[in-house]
Amino acid sequence: MTLTDGRRPGSRGVAADHVSLRRNNLSVVLRHVRDLGPRSRARIAEETGLNKATVSSLVAELVERGLLREGLADSSRALGRPGQLVELDGTGVCGVGAEINVDYLAVAALDLAGDVVLEKRVPVDVAHLEPGPTLDRLAELVQEAVTAVDVRHGQLAGVTLAVPGLVRVETGELKLAPNLGWGELSIAQEMRMRLGEPTYPLHVDNEANLAALAAYAELRRTEGESMHDLVLLTGAVGVGGGVVAGGHLMRGGHGYSGEVGHMPVAPPGRTCGCGRTGCWETVVGLTALLHKATDRDDPVRDPSLDVEQRLAGIIRRAEAGDARTLSALKDVGTWLGIGGAILVNILNPDVLVLGGYFAVLGPWLKEPLEKAIQDRVIAPDGGGCRVVRSELGFAAAVRGGAQISLDQVFVDPTRIGAAS
Repeated sequence: MTLTDGRRPGSRGVAADHVSLRRNNLSVVLRHVRDLGPRSRARIAEETGLNKATVSSLVAELVERGLLREGLADSSRALGRPGQLVELDGTGVCGVGAEINVDYLAVAALDLAGDVVLEKRVPVDVAHLEPGPTLDRLAELVQEAVTAVDVRHGQLAGVTLAVPGLVRVETGELKLAPNLGWGELSIAQEMRMRLGEPTYPLHVDNEANLAALAAYAELRRTEGESMHDLVLLTGAVGVGGGVVAGGHLMRGGHGYSGEVGHMPVAPPGRTCGCGRTGCWETVVGLTALLHKATDRDDPVRDPSLDVEQRLAGIIRRAEAGDARTLSALKDVGTWLGIGGAILVNILNPDVLVLGGYFAVLGPWLKEPLEKAIQDRVIAPDGGGCRVVRSELGFAAAVRGGAQISLDQVFVDPTRIGAAS
């Protein structure tokens, strides 16, 4: 029996299986070179279990797609003719991350090797703007990054937008961003319209989740594959958390995990952006620190200034021994440890990572934070959890957003280029 087009029954399924298998093998080879560095074709075959002819074909396609390139001769071979190494070609493929936060907008473009193509942050008083003008300005920044990719003749893997609130990742809808005063807004749809309905993928995610992924990648580069679990605390006006467990981001049943800033651990007092009192961020957020350390008319409270410029003023006062500043930092650090201890007791991560303004002011926050964790975590030695400062600071969310887009290339290399 034959089908009307002359093919045997099931041939379409066989063809689809072949395409799927090749796509998977391309991913295996590309990720192998990314994770372990330059390799000869023979060594890739030996280490992955693929046969040499298959590896040669896969490498040729990945080179054609601009994802791998020929490197130096393999000097590790003691006998025989040295093979040619292949290495990751990071220059031709880029991902873009963009962020909306209470007092700034930011964007970053990274290439496949993780090198920065463009990075920019501008102070914007988003909390006092309507969504429309904010998204207009964000679209300008995204287009600036896309243009930077075009200038270097790169291919854009995608754009990921980071928002400080509850996001439905699968639809790109923002459900609630209390510190922005936004809710029920289809950010993905609004941004696609402003960007001229682009052909590249555009996604929306929670900024703390993206920052956690960036921090995880950062630590894996410095500490190796033994590090699997972390909690990231990112501080701005609001406080967010991202959890990586077993190497995977924990999103929760409906994708709303990480809203640690609204844990009810503080005494009743100042009203939180969510409308409640007692939220953790009312005692550890940047607004809380500025209220404790400065007067109402102090320049460091001016949202038109870049946040790191404002924090530089706090640092100068702390380094000069200003009593009010040091007292405020110790208070925030202690409260940071009280909430952090709850998370360590529940999750027992390898590392508690300080991001955002917590990272910038880490030299003054870390000691009281660690003391509170030691005093309040029931497991010996604070459950073995270390406290570290992220080197990415306020760039973590946009770096994580760019990396999310690039990660899809490693999952499916056929997204990029076109093999003949």
